[in-house]
Amino acid sequence: PVLNELAKRKQVSGERSFSIDYKNNCFLKDGKPFQYISGSIHYSRIPQYYWKDRLVKMYMTGLNAIQVYVPWNFHEAVQGIYNFTGDRDLEHFLDLANQTGLLVILRPGPYICAEWEMGGLPAWLLQKPNIILRSADTDYLQAVSNWLAVLLSKIKPWLYINGGNIITVQVENEYGSYYACDYNYMRHLWTLFRLFLGEDMVLFTTDGNTDREMRCGTLEGLYATVDFGTDTNITEAFSRQRRFEPRGPLVNSEFYTGWLDHWGDQHAVVDAQKVSRVLGEMLAMGANVNMYMFEGGTNFGYWNGKVILVTSYDYDAPLSEAGDPTEKLLAIRDVIKQFRDIPSGPMPPATPKFAYGFVGNISSLLNTLSPLGPVRSQYPLTFEEMKQYYGYMLYRTTLPRDLSEPTPLISPLNGIHDRAYVSVNGQVFQGLLERDTALVMNITGQQGDTVDILVENMGRVNFGSKINDYKGLLSNLILGRDVLTDWKIYPLDIDGAITGGWPHSDSEQFFPPPHKEPSVGPAFYTGTLQPNGLAWDTFLKLYEWKKGQVWINGVNMGRYWPARGPQQTLYVPGPLLSTTVPNVITVLELEGAPAHLRVLFMDRPQLSATAPKS
Repeated sequence: PVLNELAKRKQVSGERSFSIDYKNNCFLKDGKPFQYISGSIHYSRIPQYYWKDRLVKMYMTGLNAIQVYVPWNFHEAVQGIYNFTGDRDLEHFLDLANQTGLLVILRPGPYICAEWEMGGLPAWLLQKPNIILRSADTDYLQAVSNWLAVLLSKIKPWLYINGGNIITVQVENEYGSYYACDYNYMRHLWTLFRLFLGEDMVLFTTDGNTDREMRCGTLEGLYATVDFGTDTNITEAFSRQRRFEPRGPLVNSEFYTGWLDHWGDQHAVVDAQKVSRVLGEMLAMGANVNMYMFEGGTNFGYWNGKVILVTSYDYDAPLSEAGDPTEKLLAIRDVIKQFRDIPSGPMPPATPKFAYGFVGNISSLLNTLSPLGPVRSQYPLTFEEMKQYYGYMLYRTTLPRDLSEPTPLISPLNGIHDRAYVSVNGQVFQGLLERDTALVMNITGQQGDTVDILVENMGRVNFGSKINDYKGLLSNLILGRDVLTDWKIYPLDIDGAITGGWPHSDSEQFFPPPHKEPSVGPAFYTGTLQPNGLAWDTFLKLYEWKKGQVWINGVNMGRYWPARGPQQTLYVPGPLLSTTVPNVITVLELEGAPAHLRVLFMDRPQLSATAPKS
């Protein structure tokens, strides 16, 4: 019905067009000069319930367009099974933007970077061990072609020229920063995009502000744009774009309003006055600008990229992680007013927040969570070989001899991807190994004792040459003089179990009475937040907890790591909470829970560390 409506509107409005005017160096919309002022928003990082709220706030700021990434792995997590429902309903998102009066700059990849798990590429691609991603590799191109046939067919009716709101479409993403520099790959993508979207669609590329990046990332037939932030000489950057596009509109496809946060670093902040001043200078030149990000959102679940990216993608953006207007937004709106009429009326307010207070008495429960049991293997298998792409797996073997003295357990080839929590006999936590930083630890025990190694995938690299980022135990572990062999490997479907009500609903049936003492090493804890009639946004603080994952009412809120920081709270969208029945909180603590076993719900975020870093 929505697309029928679009077709009717097209008939009523006459011929719609969007094109590049190379003579007058601008875009043309329906034959008239057009300058877009856009902001990036990622539907995959915002609950569907809040899409309309965020889009209206962007419109009321004065934007006339939004820029949107499509993460392939968000829609095809299992090869050949496509999901465009609920929080993945891309067409509903495009429709809401259309109703709001926002045009769309679509970035369908297939690679998107975006600080997203593996840059949006599905981890199942790594089942082909020698695959060369983002190249003309046959296996890769076949998977890309299958995906784009599904995606581009779906978005074709939403093109502006077909009555929708998509004005331009990006091909690949900052390809010039990738080592392969494979023009055959880019030509293949160009052919696919033209085949599915037609000859009249404006296709473009985006690359960093260097000659090498622009040279490898651009292709004839794709309009070349550049990206840069507040610390760049604008004239110089647009001169570089001009070297590759002598005529046509000036475009900054990613003008950075903030920056991303890494575990262990300071919270990134970019000055609002600087952002608004540079934005004004670009708009005065007639440039088309997309602000990256306008709202960052949250890396719920396991969707963060590059191992060290935090759960919050707040980005110090004009709309906060929870979608609240900031001083930066007001400064940006004041600039936009100078260049175009902006909608009258008040900015929608911040969503209400509530400090629900402490939840205590969180009980410890353990289970293998591997209903199909283990796979036996002489040597360790990776997550990809086990077809478990995200989360956690348990590797189990036995001690080959008595270790009365502390004996080094070593990953000589840096094969822990990404963190391994080591216990003996399921009870005695021995310590942890960590990729790049902790490749040796000591353990003790008796011959035949069970060794459990819980391995955490902390998110695949999303940028650069190392995006073939396999997870798990990638190489042998050496214990003293022995190579550990004869493994039982358990894929853990923690999310499936918790979504199904475990451990809360089934604890009486399958477990001994839950004990309420904290333990060292990996353990599950569960508790309830009693309803108070409100379902408002809130922020969960895990004071003195070490590192782990949190679920609320079965929904994976993401990773916490307050000891490493800077992020101290997790954003909890209000609509996830029940106003009538107890809200179930499940915590997987990986290192050791605090004695108080309490968590705190606050009415404001804390994205900067006050706790000492570990």
